Amino acid sequence: MQSSYATALLKQQQLPESFQFFFKQKQQLSHTHSLHDLVRPRLKIAIVTETWPPEINGVALSLLQLCQGLQKQGHKILLIRPEQKAKCHDFTPEQECLVMSQAIPKYPTLQFGWPQYLKVSKAFEKFVPDVVHIVTEGPLGLTAMQAAKAKAIPVSSGFHSPFQDFSRFFDLAFLVKPIQKYLCWFHNNTQVTCVPSKDTQEALRGFGITCPLVVVGRGVDTTRFSPKHRSEKLRKQWNADENTRIMLYVGRLSPEKEVQVLIESYANLQTVQPHKTKLVIVGDGPDFARLKSLPEAKGVIFTGSLRGLDLAAAYASADVFVFASQVETFGNVVLEAMASGLPVIAYDYACAHQYLTHGVNGWLSPLGQKSHFIQQIYQLPSVQQLREMGVQACHKVQQSGWQLPVQQLEQAFYQVVKEPSLDFT
Repeated sequence: MQSSYATALLKQQQLPESFQFFFKQKQQLSHTHSLHDLVRPRLKIAIVTETWPPEINGVALSLLQLCQGLQKQGHKILLIRPEQKAKCHDFTPEQECLVMSQAIPKYPTLQFGWPQYLKVSKAFEKFVPDVVHIVTEGPLGLTAMQAAKAKAIPVSSGFHSPFQDFSRFFDLAFLVKPIQKYLCWFHNNTQVTCVPSKDTQEALRGFGITCPLVVVGRGVDTTRFSPKHRSEKLRKQWNADENTRIMLYVGRLSPEKEVQVLIESYANLQTVQPHKTKLVIVGDGPDFARLKSLPEAKGVIFTGSLRGLDLAAAYASADVFVFASQVETFGNVVLEAMASGLPVIAYDYACAHQYLTHGVNGWLSPLGQKSHFIQQIYQLPSVQQLREMGVQACHKVQQSGWQLPVQQLEQAFYQVVKEPSLDFT
């Protein structure tokens, strides 16, 4: 029988609307039905974010995949975000609330949302969410938290960008402690914080976040990113023949990504092995002009931002992926590169730690040991050996789709809403 607690709540109509259907259906089940016959309750989820496609960054693209997955599971989405000039055509929420936007200083391609409390509050009143999930901790996220708490709506959060580490790379080291203190306060005022990796989980525990931390991983679309998109025509455009090793970087061109390390390593490699290696850099950002003007960048191919099949072809047409960043919460590009058939040179943490095996499908360097990382570039093997390792890399991620991360996030929401336990005996 259904527990007396659940029955009492149902009679008093105190459960979220999405759970009411669940309990009423339970009352109609016969004793021959098992727990697996039950459909999990569908939630009304308010997602609050200051970044969204077509902006190109790991947070926006991951959030798109998670929202698509939640919607396929039958959940309804209210999307609260800043206004954008371009429109995302890959997802349509059940309801949308757009606030005014403002460019972030030193990061003109990114923006934050104005704290329009009344507009956000009215959106909550209209949608009546079961949970509010705040993805970014800026002014819009803070406003959404206040509005949700005023209406006694459960709040969860996501930790995606280590802003306290970014500030070191923008001559803002004096802000590290205040930002860290604010992030602690923010996340400790939510009922659960979702993190993309165990490394991030441990880091947040280390600087004082005490709320429950749940790992919600990341996935990769192995149809979109695949060795089948390799293009000999593109390699020729890069002036590469069958014996040329193409080193590839994909991502933001920003100081915290340490792309200059790749450029300088490449320049040194050219003095020893001229014409055997090419460096291709895909992406844009506040560091683009400076990096391109470096004397060491002579011969480096800068493509700017790429999307869709152009991006997939760039990945698949390279031979090794090089990733010098040491401030990632995950590192989605590592999965994309592996799915495209590339071994990876990266630091031993987050995504790389989870998926790479040193000497098998890539090379790992201890965090902080830049000289070790550079040495891996200097010791790159032949194109043929890189291809063989790339096959191993591709095989490793074939089962790493987005289904599991969506289920992990869904489970975190159920935890926040506090689905009552049932007695089926």
